[in-house]
Amino acid sequence: MSTSKINAVNSETQYAVFSDRKIAYRSIGEGHPIILINRFRGTLDTWDPLFLDLLTEKHQVITFDYSGIGYSTGKLPTDVKEVAKDVKDLADFLKIEKAIFMGWSYGGLVTQAAMHQYPELVSHTILLGTGPIGKRVVPLEQSFLDHALKPVNDFNDEVILFFEPESDESVKAAKASHERISQRIDVSKIPSTMEVFQLYFAGGENAAEDKENYRDKLKTTKTPILIISGDHDTSFAVENWYPLTKQLPTSQLILLPQTGHAPQHQNISLVVNYIDNFLQNTK
Repeated sequence: MSTSKINAVNSETQYAVFSDRKIAYRSIGEGHPIILINRFRGTLDTWDPLFLDLLTEKHQVITFDYSGIGYSTGKLPTDVKEVAKDVKDLADFLKIEKAIFMGWSYGGLVTQAAMHQYPELVSHTILLGTGPIGKRVVPLEQSFLDHALKPVNDFNDEVILFFEPESDESVKAAKASHERISQRIDVSKIPSTMEVFQLYFAGGENAAEDKENYRDKLKTTKTPILIISGDHDTSFAVENWYPLTKQLPTSQLILLPQTGHAPQHQNISLVVNYIDNFLQNTK
């Protein structure tokens, strides 16, 4: 009797059980672990499965839902420092001593907080479609707010939020990604109420205040950092990195053309190759 390979579409949803909450997670692949840290309204189901599967060719890939989001229980904290504790608690539960942290969008802010709080746990940091903690130079575009806060997003919303609607190639990639994600998605698990949105917003405002001085710590961290951005990210404009580019000794910035907020869902093979090269050539 043959058994099919465990992949992003058929992997089991498991739970790390703590006294105050359950964190839902999925684990696929083998190797040095990558913990993926999700976007605003993202759940276990909203990562592109092809992206995850390509990462598993060299790594154990772990996705999870924040406390109070998706399949997890509890409540999402309003401080990214506290949200980052989910990463630490999950790593401890899985007996992971060192991992790659990979954060997308809001998850990039959480990732930076986790990296600075738990430096002993992180080997490398990868930031996708996100910005540095601290005050934004370029704010959110109105088009992002117009589409991101709908109770349910349709395909057209996804194109505007995550891709580049002016590019035929980007729209084509959006359709392919949408179809892959739709193989396994429970829309009822996606946060859809303003009450929950406000928890995310509070976390974003908290990150902008940067009371922990995480932004300055990027200038002295020993952790290698790879930043991958699209040239038209309506949520986290790449220009927010520019004031820091000569001050971050361990950070590399890659800018992809005609690409929006989800570079890893549009340019999957390219992004995975960049990630692999970065991980192989930095310590």
